Amino acid sequence: MLDRLEPLVIGECVADIVRQPAKADRVHPGGSPANVAYGLARLGHDTTLLTQLGADDHGRLIRDHLAAAGVEVRTDGAIGPTPSAVVTLDGQGHATYAFDVGWTLGPVVLDRTPGHVHTGSIAAVVEPGAATVLAALESLRAAATVSYDPNVRPALMGERTRAVDRVERCVALSDVVKASDEDLRWLHPDEEPERIAERWLAAGPALVLVTRGEAGAFALFPGGRITIDAPAVEVADTVGAGDAFMSGTLHALAAHGLLGPDGRDRLRAVDRDTVADVLRHAVASAAVTVARAGANPPGPDELHAALDVN
Repeated sequence: MLDRLEPLVIGECVADIVRQPAKADRVHPGGSPANVAYGLARLGHDTTLLTQLGADDHGRLIRDHLAAAGVEVRTDGAIGPTPSAVVTLDGQGHATYAFDVGWTLGPVVLDRTPGHVHTGSIAAVVEPGAATVLAALESLRAAATVSYDPNVRPALMGERTRAVDRVERCVALSDVVKASDEDLRWLHPDEEPERIAERWLAAGPALVLVTRGEAGAFALFPGGRITIDAPAVEVADTVGAGDAFMSGTLHALAAHGLLGPDGRDRLRAVDRDTVADVLRHAVASAAVTVARAGANPPGPDELHAALDVN
């Protein structure tokens, strides 16, 4: 099980300053990797987050938020203020982002080897911290399964060719990759998302999942392709939906014994029914999150209830 593997999440925390028409600004703890760590902890997994937090109000807010779910937060090797983003929501709850982000994570010596490592988003592309993330994946993957979510933020990705190279290096080091169709269209605007996902699967991962918003999601694996519809929910906002999808995915993979060094071979031989079950957990987790404000993923009882409904 994943909680026995002591998963490590490496990546940014971001204070999301949520701005909505005719409403006062609200500050939510955020950052894609931090949201995944929080989601895993809420689902009962002992999770460590290696990140950057400043000694400021936003940093204290995020640290308290993560600690409340049981996330162990480590900030050694990182300096600078807490990153932030203004998240502007339209009338349908869809989000656009304007970032004030630095990522300075330096080399860190771990006191234990995790069974699973997750990273993605800004942490994997913004220097100088991105070099630390890539080195960690390279050094840890022999003893751990790896998951990755590019979670593309165009304003922070830099020059496209360099960003694509870094993303696809991370893909090749990973066992599980999740991306949105929007991510894929930014990375490769002249290719269909499914063709990109097929190429990524051939590059090394055992499972590639692509989210399509209200159209649901699909998964590619050595045994083929499975699609799933998104459940009908009243959307409060879409902040953190993809991250909840990711934590739901990892939770389900762990329950099937498909993570950690002992699970890697089983993951590569995964069957259709198991992938379908993983997708059900992932979309149910995301559905709970979009039905309420902010990146607020489900706990176990909420996830089970969502699965029962759908």
